[in-house]
Amino acid sequence: MSETDPDARRLVLVTGPSGAGRTTALRVLEDLGYEAIDNMPLRMIPALLSGPGPRNPVALGIDPRNRDFSAMTVMDALAQIADEGDAVPELLYLDCTTEVLLRRFSETRRRHPLAEGQRPEAGISRELEILEPLKACADILISTTEMNVHQLREEVERWFSSGDTRRLSVSIESFSYKRGLPRSVDMVFDCRFLKNPFWEPSLRSGDGRDRAVAEYIHTDPRSAPFQAKVRDLALWLLPAYLDEGKSHLSIAFGCTGGQHRSVAMAEQLAHTVQAAGWQVSVRHREMDRREKGEAKA
Repeated sequence: MSETDPDARRLVLVTGPSGAGRTTALRVLEDLGYEAIDNMPLRMIPALLSGPGPRNPVALGIDPRNRDFSAMTVMDALAQIADEGDAVPELLYLDCTTEVLLRRFSETRRRHPLAEGQRPEAGISRELEILEPLKACADILISTTEMNVHQLREEVERWFSSGDTRRLSVSIESFSYKRGLPRSVDMVFDCRFLKNPFWEPSLRSGDGRDRAVAEYIHTDPRSAPFQAKVRDLALWLLPAYLDEGKSHLSIAFGCTGGQHRSVAMAEQLAHTVQAAGWQVSVRHREMDRREKGEAKA
């Protein structure tokens, strides 16, 4: 892999389900000085980056309507751009629950682009399935479920408006070992040695975001030392990654079901890292899958 040119421009690929706010995000990035283009064919990106003109940062909106779109094509394009070193690519994924997407389409009376004459639910389900691999490997994930247009603008500006080109985004994820390791993760911590709330009937249906579940896990005498060591390692590594010129660090916590211990550890570290001034996105892979399945039911 070639070294990235320190003067390489920033390239942000913006994706996510229709109705999640991609157009709004592109407009915000354009206001921040990005050359913003929506629905540009992926095969034309190399020509755009190597062509004449000002070397402003670039923001490209991509979605399954693109003729040559597939999750693998997007990931291959990102890898190629990073390998050639002409730009620093990042994938921004705007997420939203099915319920809220349905409400937004109902309010605007828009036809879902992938519905193909069916109800919007069919198009949303099809699009989320296509985009799932990109959500899993996104550098920055923003959930717009509870955001209005103004709040989304503020969040995009928070991530991209700094004049300092040396930036590091941190993604923290929980997962179940039963479903395998997440892809493209830098550090993995196994939480299966901690006390498991699954065996407590009153806590089994909850998850690590619930206060009672987190407190139960913290009664394990190994929990606090584990948290402290992971916290110290993460806060020590982040400046080193930044000095090395890295743009992204991904940390994952795994447990048996991806519902209790890994979720609680991921939430705790996310709060700690964010409080230290780093930009953080947090996701819970198995919880997302479960909520997606419930929305389909």
